[in-house]
Amino acid sequence: MNKVSENPFKNRTGNGTSDTLLMVVTALFVTLYLTSNIMAVKVIGLAGLFYFDAGTITFPFAYMLGDVITELWGFRTAKRVIWLTFFCNILLVVCTQVGVWLPSPEYLGETAAAYNHIFSYVPRIVVASLVGFLLGELSNAWLMERIKQWTRGRRLWVRTIGSSAIAYLFDTVPFVLIAFLGTITTEELLLMLAFQYFSKLLIESVFGTPMAYAVIRGINRWLR
Repeated sequence: MNKVSENPFKNRTGNGTSDTLLMVVTALFVTLYLTSNIMAVKVIGLAGLFYFDAGTITFPFAYMLGDVITELWGFRTAKRVIWLTFFCNILLVVCTQVGVWLPSPEYLGETAAAYNHIFSYVPRIVVASLVGFLLGELSNAWLMERIKQWTRGRRLWVRTIGSSAIAYLFDTVPFVLIAFLGTITTEELLLMLAFQYFSKLLIESVFGTPMAYAVIRGINRWLR
């Protein structure tokens, strides 16, 4: 049985720098997921054929940072970051819902109504995101680690794209079904499933993977 690696940087000199970089990457990772959840409230339609939520644009970059964390700090560290993000998502729902419940002066009624409309919808989006997030991100990090062992640390692009190709299924399908079932037509739902999956994978392949190479290379040079 293969041993799961943990934090390849822990025995390096300048470990404080490694911890600082991990903190920065983690902060960006959490921020991108929270941003994606809020952006997901808006559904974008292109030519009446392609439907996707606006969070699809930022979501693959969160996956990219998850790949970076797994690659450089190991699966166990990535798993802790994933659970931290999970609870941050819950905190987002609680805090925005409290904002919905609190009273607003009459002259700001239009603003309050807009806020309430958006953030009354966010809990369903976040529940969908949490289910997809745990299934997708944990499977992505686990697959990244396994593919790294199979390829003996070579061909980073194989594990970033290969792990995402599987993980996006575990993320996209439950997210779209929980978030939008009953709010749009069946045809729109199927188109959204297909478009979200392939667009995320395309963004990951064209933009996310090159960025992962650049970030990993930069961090490795910084820690030398």
